[in-house]
Amino acid sequence: MVKNIAYIGDSESIKGFSAVGIDSVICNEAENAAAVLKTVSDKDKYAVIYMTEELFEAARKEVAKLSLQTIPAVIPIPGARGNTGIGSRRLSAFVEQAVGSDILFK
Repeated sequence: MVKNIAYIGDSESIKGFSAVGIDSVICNEAENAAAVLKTVSDKDKYAVIYMTEELFEAARKEVAKLSLQTIPAVIPIPGARGNTGIGSRRLSAFVEQAVGSDILFK
């Protein structure tokens, strides 16, 4: 079964992603982020789910549950409202865990 890519974000952030074949899911309220993520991930349709950093932070408990599975990978990226640094910090933590030192951002 072929798995797709989804992007969950506010209506301003998701503009253009559909043009490159990514399924865009609008979530304009941070308090709805966990429910939207759960709905999208339950479809067993996506290998990768991108989320704006703001929504990723709001859905942290649901993200933690999904991180115990191989797929889907939930990846935070900056949205139209700007970069909060969550994605960079998370990448740094993964590299440090794998290598034993933060070789990317030091």
